[in-house]
Amino acid sequence: MPWYAHGIAEAILRTANLSIPLKIYEIGGGSGTCAKGIMDYLKLNAPSRVYDNMSYISVEISPSLAEKQTATVGEVESHLSRFRVEHRDAADRSGWGEAEQQPCWVIMLEVLDNLPHDLIYSSNQFSPWMEVWVEKHRERSELSELYKPLQDPLITSCIEILDLENASGGSIAKRMWAKLFPRSRRCWLPTGCLKILEVLHGALPKMSLIASDFSYLPDVKVPGERAPLVSMKRDGKSYDYENYLDTKGDADIFFPTDFWLLERMDHYCSGWLKPHEDKSSKKGKKRRTLMLDTSAFMEEFGLPTKTRTRDGYNPLLDDFKNTKIYISVPTHNTK
Repeated sequence: MPWYAHGIAEAILRTANLSIPLKIYEIGGGSGTCAKGIMDYLKLNAPSRVYDNMSYISVEISPSLAEKQTATVGEVESHLSRFRVEHRDAADRSGWGEAEQQPCWVIMLEVLDNLPHDLIYSSNQFSPWMEVWVEKHRERSELSELYKPLQDPLITSCIEILDLENASGGSIAKRMWAKLFPRSRRCWLPTGCLKILEVLHGALPKMSLIASDFSYLPDVKVPGERAPLVSMKRDGKSYDYENYLDTKGDADIFFPTDFWLLERMDHYCSGWLKPHEDKSSKKGKKRRTLMLDTSAFMEEFGLPTKTRTRDGYNPLLDDFKNTKIYISVPTHNTK
């Protein structure tokens, strides 16, 4: 379906500074259909100089998908001179080289739900958070959890950004309730997302970002805040796991994206949000951000009339109820 890509292309056209060459990076571009859809739209709808001078770089870790993307985009011959695939890990800072000072766009569609997450655990509401490690028993094939003091810098940064330590105190009534009814706490942290944002802000300080993903996932059985949906297919049917330790590599794992936390991490990695600083002396925000339900985004930037069926059903608006789009652009408001 090209309409989704066309909506993203329209959002870029309306927002980008078209007096400089348009440069787009896509991370995890799948089979290349989004790249082709965006380039198709720009070829037909943008001023000719925008398409003629643009460059579209796909950063793809999978060699087979890298080949497929080139083939898909190459269905329109004129796209190929403006498109290339860089076969590398986007979260590895060394692959980006020197920081690029030119404005550019970064697109990540359904990337965040597959990035690594870390689990932290606390035995009750007052105990400190611990890192959860997974160990394999020598005698048996089973996996079990091991709890260790915090030491991973990404986990520590995530906790700071969330401000979990202060939030755990709460009101007097909450503290009394916690003492009377102590319960363990489990929290999944999007450390992979934090890492890639750190890398992107370091390599592309003037980037504009469009990220789309699941804002919630139905029927999650794994316990913990921001817990993943862990499922597998067998004989055409889906089975959901209650414990991620039971999967042994044969399952799909999808994490919901906490878009409020994504925004805070984005501000943190831009150098604006510093959790321990005096909030009153903070300089102006370095980025303007916008979160939209996918249907609202497509109403604004897409062509919903093109996808409406005779009975009024519109897959572009009705099939993405649990997804959101996050847009983040740099500002010069740093005084």
